Amino acid sequence: MKETRWILLCFFIAILLCCRSTEEAFRAPEARGAYRIYVTNEASGDLSVIDSASHEVIATVKLGKRPRGIHASPDASTIYVALSGSPFAPPGVDESKLPPPDRSADGIGVFDVRASRLLRVIPAGDDPEEFDLSKDGKLLYVANEDAGSISIVDIESAKVIQRLKVGGEPEGVTTSPDGKFVYVTSEDEGAVFVLDTSAAKVVKNFKVGLRPRDVAFLSDGRKAYVTCENEGKLTVIDAAKHEKAGEIRLGGEDVLPMAVILSPDAAQAYVSTGRTRKVFVIDTATDRIVSSFEAGQRPWGIGVSPDGKLLYTANGPSNDVSVVDLASRTVLKRIKVQDRPWGILVLSR
Repeated sequence: MKETRWILLCFFIAILLCCRSTEEAFRAPEARGAYRIYVTNEASGDLSVIDSASHEVIATVKLGKRPRGIHASPDASTIYVALSGSPFAPPGVDESKLPPPDRSADGIGVFDVRASRLLRVIPAGDDPEEFDLSKDGKLLYVANEDAGSISIVDIESAKVIQRLKVGGEPEGVTTSPDGKFVYVTSEDEGAVFVLDTSAAKVVKNFKVGLRPRDVAFLSDGRKAYVTCENEGKLTVIDAAKHEKAGEIRLGGEDVLPMAVILSPDAAQAYVSTGRTRKVFVIDTATDRIVSSFEAGQRPWGIGVSPDGKLLYTANGPSNDVSVVDLASRTVLKRIKVQDRPWGILVLSR
């Protein structure tokens, strides 16, 4: 009888310890600054949510057609995602043979981070691909690729308050650190269009290179980088004068610069290069290439952990996200997501 009681007591103690360990395991990531990685999957029309502690997908949420650009509100409570009803149109395709666009699917999806669900879709113009927010989080600046324009959207009223013409096929949209300007890349014009946010008008445009894609500002706002896909280079911008200041040739066959993002301390810039499978590392003080490393199949969207130790790449053809250790420049893991991952957002919890 005593032996049975002892066995039962040990059994219950083991359960309590197990429960406590499990609880601590869930709490541990919070204690060490946990974050999540949000991935837009363009072909499957959903959002993959990845936990930083386990590097596993913990949720998949349906969004709508062709989710691509992804950004968070200043308080990180809301995520916005560009949705598009335009058909897929790879480079070189005969667009006259494509099916008509579904304009009812165009807009900016509003995703509640705490509830982990899509709340609504804000109309924003034709074929939104990329966008950025005003520094106060009240406005969206949305590139409408098919219309060659930028929509300024009031988030609270969910209305487009102004449309501004820019060059054909606007792609990248980035607000300057002080919020005074928005840079918009035009693939057709090979130029950057500069939007003055206080005047709500385009005040300048200047050439940067063939098929510019993305823009990243240094934290002091005096310098920016623009990826130029069809020239295999990164253009350096004097952001005080809004003009080209130099360029960084990445070199190599089929090097197609796509996204550019800075490390948390802005000491390095990371550039994804598509079909070459590589990410290039640039020293922002010298504008020189530090190194490059293989990340995955056609890396596009990229993100960096808050501590600057890990890099994440969205690999479209293989439907996965690479987790790269930046100290060793090696892939630690590939996380399966859904169909054609495009954009990545790293968000602290």
